[in-house]
Amino acid sequence: MPKINVLPKEVYSLIAAGEVVERPMSIVKEMIENSIDAGAGHITVEIKNGGTTYIRITDDGCGIAREDVKKVFISHATSKISTGADLDSIATLGFRGEAMASIAAVAKVELLTKADYEDIGTRYEIAGGEEMDCSDAGCPDGTTVVVRDIFFNVPARMKFLKKDVTEGNSVQGIVERIAISNPDISFRFIRDGRQAMITAGNGDLKSTIYSVYGAELSETLVPVEYHYSGMKLTGYVSRPHQSRKSRAMQFFFINGRLVDSRLAKAALEQAYKNLIMVGRFPACVLNIEMDTKLVDVNVHPAKIEVRFVNEKPVFDLIYYGVKTAVEQQDTVKEGKLSDNSISSVYANQVKTHSSKIDFFKKEEKPNQLKFSSASRTTWNLASPKAQLRRELSEAENAKEESKEELVFHKSAGAAEQTDNTIEEIRLSVSNNQNTDKAEPVEVKETADIIIDEKDDVPVFRVIGEAFRTYIIVEIENDLYYIDKHAAHERMNFERLKAEAHISSQLLLTPVAVKLSAEEYSVVTDNIPLLEKCGFAVEDFGNLSVIVRETPSMLDGTDIKDLILEIAEKLLRHKTDIEPDKMDWIFHSTACRSAVKGGDYTSEQERELFVEKLLSMPDIRYCPHGRPVMIKISRYELEKQFGRIQ
Repeated sequence: MPKINVLPKEVYSLIAAGEVVERPMSIVKEMIENSIDAGAGHITVEIKNGGTTYIRITDDGCGIAREDVKKVFISHATSKISTGADLDSIATLGFRGEAMASIAAVAKVELLTKADYEDIGTRYEIAGGEEMDCSDAGCPDGTTVVVRDIFFNVPARMKFLKKDVTEGNSVQGIVERIAISNPDISFRFIRDGRQAMITAGNGDLKSTIYSVYGAELSETLVPVEYHYSGMKLTGYVSRPHQSRKSRAMQFFFINGRLVDSRLAKAALEQAYKNLIMVGRFPACVLNIEMDTKLVDVNVHPAKIEVRFVNEKPVFDLIYYGVKTAVEQQDTVKEGKLSDNSISSVYANQVKTHSSKIDFFKKEEKPNQLKFSSASRTTWNLASPKAQLRRELSEAENAKEESKEELVFHKSAGAAEQTDNTIEEIRLSVSNNQNTDKAEPVEVKETADIIIDEKDDVPVFRVIGEAFRTYIIVEIENDLYYIDKHAAHERMNFERLKAEAHISSQLLLTPVAVKLSAEEYSVVTDNIPLLEKCGFAVEDFGNLSVIVRETPSMLDGTDIKDLILEIAEKLLRHKTDIEPDKMDWIFHSTACRSAVKGGDYTSEQERELFVEKLLSMPDIRYCPHGRPVMIKISRYELEKQFGRIQ
């Protein structure tokens, strides 16, 4: 039977240190938190060789009284708490009393400190847990801690340290994150003799973010301030069209404490649902102020994990706070022209190819546009039959004063302009109003887009359409490029979500769809949900389903492909939340029913479409997160043409 031994101090100190001191970054984090708890207004962090050989942290806090200096390096000695009840409401960043003892157990530490009421300071040295020196020292009020040669007495731990550059980057990262959580403290970070960061400490969070991460991040942010259930959310979040490829720029703080919370990340990303593309992530700097009794920070020695007494209010605080800020303060995406103006690029091309191009030949004047016979056929945009149907439609519209119809003509391509390549699609978009009960929709051969007269629709002029995809609109001193498919898709999506009952149309010929085993299972399990979304789907047996009805806004859509697409989305985004499932179905339905890029639209259709879109200012992104429109300012254009400097 093995004998139970009481471990000597030098052994259990090394074990305890392993939980707190993982790398130089851990040391820097713990000591900065002590400086903040001491009330410091200025903190300087200096490292060499990634912090493996030298770390120095200086603050102007309250300092440490001489009689307490030695207690700093005793395990579980702290000034932050005194009784077990204090653990229920921790307001300081540090409280365990483990950090300095753990650091001293695996490194050589020098402490210089002076309280404001003392005439002379104290210098204390400790290495590997053994006291080396304690003497008088001349130093300013505050505390300076120098840590050298970490893991000098634990060679095995030294092997797990990464390259100096990697360790240095980790240290810089933690200093930056703590700096933005404390904008009222001035931070200075020196790396291998070079100043890498400095903040003003003026209390302005936006200024601090700019100082730390530069304009690349700060210019993408909108402010957040939201109160809910006795809690307060403040900070900044990025605009949806300026999302990022990773979550690296998501920073959450609870009462100023840096935390890593899956709950907070989930609430943030839920607030951006249908606003950013899959695989993209928002950036944020968010601080939650809440009663300390409602959060437990005593979960792990690193103090970065937290638990909430009640998670739902915290989720709702972040979700509604971020969603409100984005909806109220987000703006249309602004396009930027390249630094090289069109004229300069054109001139460079002329200069480069001057031997091949003669712009002064009479037979090839630069202001003339020539079209081949093949290209001229692209201007014949509709067959006589389709043209007649448009004219009849316009005559019908003139008779109705309460509404105007919008007809989109789809063209399969410029080369084939026949009745078979152009088909009329009439798409229904109800008034953008929430009603308790949706009015029944009459299913006709075609459907209507109803334009409400809005006083707040800005004066606009439709200039034209580029590539049969982007409608160009002039509003005051700006040009707007509208992606008609993305805009119409979002309009359809919002209509589907707003309707209490989705109007359906009976298919003349039911469509049987063969599915894989997984697809068949997910579709048959969600038949009631599909009915709510306007589909009448039945189990047809043998891994097949039969579709008898579809939403009325669908016209000419390949039903088989649509059902397969819906099945794939339901499989990929597995969730038990019904609204989430409905959103994925609405995604596919809205996309399939929207006008496509390359489809022909007449001048009248563009006018009505733009008027409807501008009457719905909340529509900025398609359900997949792509921007609906991009703005180019007159200033930007005139700058490129050299009219202004």
